[in-house]
Amino acid sequence: MDGLDLRVHEGEVLGFLGPNGAGKTTTMRMLVGLVRPTSGRIEVLGRPPGTPEQLARVGALIESPAFYPHLSGRDNLRLAARYAGVPERAADRVLAEVHLTDRAGSPFRTYSLGMKQRLGVAAALLKEPNLLILDEPTNGLDPAGVTDIRELLRALGRRGRTVLLSSHVLGEVEQICDRIVVIDAGRLVADGTPDELRGSLGQAVLVIDADPADRAADCLRGHDGVRSVELVDGRLRVTTDPALAATLNRRLVEAGIDVRELRPVRHSLEEAFLTLTAPARPPMAEERTGRQEPATTTGGLR
Repeated sequence: MDGLDLRVHEGEVLGFLGPNGAGKTTTMRMLVGLVRPTSGRIEVLGRPPGTPEQLARVGALIESPAFYPHLSGRDNLRLAARYAGVPERAADRVLAEVHLTDRAGSPFRTYSLGMKQRLGVAAALLKEPNLLILDEPTNGLDPAGVTDIRELLRALGRRGRTVLLSSHVLGEVEQICDRIVVIDAGRLVADGTPDELRGSLGQAVLVIDADPADRAADCLRGHDGVRSVELVDGRLRVTTDPALAATLNRRLVEAGIDVRELRPVRHSLEEAFLTLTAPARPPMAEERTGRQEPATTTGGLR
């Protein structure tokens, strides 16, 4: 890690993104005391990482979940509950939350990769933690399982739980997270809402279906704020500020050109991620988006 300064707001679901090797898992391991930083300061829920007081309020699934292969899912969770000082009956509650009740009596070794991930999430929920740290929780899940975990994380956020979520499934992050942090080579490169990160790409593309198309292209070229006009499959692709859409539409109509369709092409979170983490590509936006300092935080990392 290289000068990472990170705050997680209380009660939010924060997406923690970065390419392989960026430092996501290392950061998560530091947050629970598994790795000690060589310098800097970390505070989680007002405590240093790894202290009993801090760990009592944190649930974590970091890298692959590890359980006793010969024990059932339920017995593994009951054992984990004893270690955590939680009533054993909590095992049945969290098994229901991750939809594993019907396989609770099966040995862990018979579980699929997706079921193992679910059991890992269940273990992280045993203590009803204030902060949940999840490293790739949907790894190996089928589409139905991904949806289940997504709905669970949304519900946790609505109940005021704080979730730090690392994932390579950008579509899931976009649907779940209130805010997204992107790191690359151990450094923070972006911090903002999904809309802010998509908007950081700047000018968008308008798709215009106009007749005649060649006259429409000539009409728009050279207009203030229009960076480029291309004719693709009979439609115009105009790179410009989306706020100019009404102005461009009016210009075409006044020129006697019929406009059948005019719509923006929305930048995806994937495009923003690739731009932010690919230094060899031409920069398309500032590295960081503006944000207000939180009134309350669950942790700081410098």
